[in-house]
Amino acid sequence: MKARNYREVKGMAYTRIEYIDSIPQPKITKYTLGKPLETYTYQVSLVANERVQIRHNALEAARVAANRYLQKMLGERFFMRVIPIPHIILRENKMIFGAKAERLQKGMRRAFGKPVGRAARVEPNQEIIVIRVDESGLEVAKEALRRAASKIPTTCRITVEKISSQQVNSQGGE
Repeated sequence: MKARNYREVKGMAYTRIEYIDSIPQPKITKYTLGKPLETYTYQVSLVANERVQIRHNALEAARVAANRYLQKMLGERFFMRVIPIPHIILRENKMIFGAKAERLQKGMRRAFGKPVGRAARVEPNQEIIVIRVDESGLEVAKEALRRAASKIPTTCRITVEKISSQQVNSQGGE
């Protein structure tokens, strides 16, 4: 099955893992990277334009692409967080094609499907990846998010906002 089959959000979210046998583990395991307790002046965000489901391997690919570029250019002078968590379990009703396949399967009878992966549902204007940097790393963070956006199955935009000192103090570096 191709990944584009799972992009469209349809039906109810299938998340009750206590009723499901053999769920694949999500490929993304780290959601925060860098130094969270530093004080940064800018927050750069990758924001989704459409309602879409993002598969767990696409989130991991975006995280790796952004992190690799940030580490190469800035070292440890950044903080990055991946916001969506892949809760939705994706199912596939596997079909056999070829000679004598009709003897091996029942077609669409009781076609509930087996778990094949996970996805995160993202709404329009929802942040996917957030990076906090100083002014010197602003262009590097934009480029890192541009690279990460190419791994995400929807169009995204990059927003930049200045963090006030009051926000930094109230959040405590997260």
